[in-house]
Amino acid sequence: MHVPDPAERENLATFVNHAIRLDPAAVIRLRRRGDRYVSAWAATGFEALAVRTVVAALGTDDVTVAADAVLAGLHGPDSGAPFGLGFTMDSSWRTALPPETGFVHVDDVPARMLVELAERGAELAQEHRSSHGPPASLLDQTVLTVSGGGEEVEVPMRVVFALAAMDFIPHGGEKTDSRRISVDEIVRIRAARTWLRIDARYGSVARRRGPGLPLMPR
Repeated sequence: MHVPDPAERENLATFVNHAIRLDPAAVIRLRRRGDRYVSAWAATGFEALAVRTVVAALGTDDVTVAADAVLAGLHGPDSGAPFGLGFTMDSSWRTALPPETGFVHVDDVPARMLVELAERGAELAQEHRSSHGPPASLLDQTVLTVSGGGEEVEVPMRVVFALAAMDFIPHGGEKTDSRRISVDEIVRIRAARTWLRIDARYGSVARRRGPGLPLMPR
């Protein structure tokens, strides 16, 4: 892999760090997009996928590797040069990816509102927490319904949690705080026939519309 631009290396490293924070054994699926871009995908633990696209070169069309191997290459002594990604871990990626095309723009919503929803959800999760984490009833609860482009889309709490956990919304300070998010910052909600996607400034979160993520065909 080759990420020559230092800013893009930092962007990808930040994405991978957030994936590792959610799962120390995280894997990253890298997919080439055209001649200049690579999309990095990660599971979030909320039955939603996170993606960030950077300007980079990849020696193969599609590969899954250990997140820490990507991070090691990005932070290596000669990180501006092409670096290896270690062993492939394609069998560790269990879910299908959303399509690259076919999404329609449904609506734009204030980013601050989504972070406020995540903050309130986190408080409720703490009150009802078990050894298995937040209850499924909270994660599956619809917290926002938007319509437009001929679509009506329900946004569940688990997607809002995933967006906040990956830190895709810009904010002042080290910790996300809805009060520090610009009132002008928006996130864009898009939908395809079977997928929901939320696009924020630093990345996107996607989830299948319906129960759970689809498994990869074997």
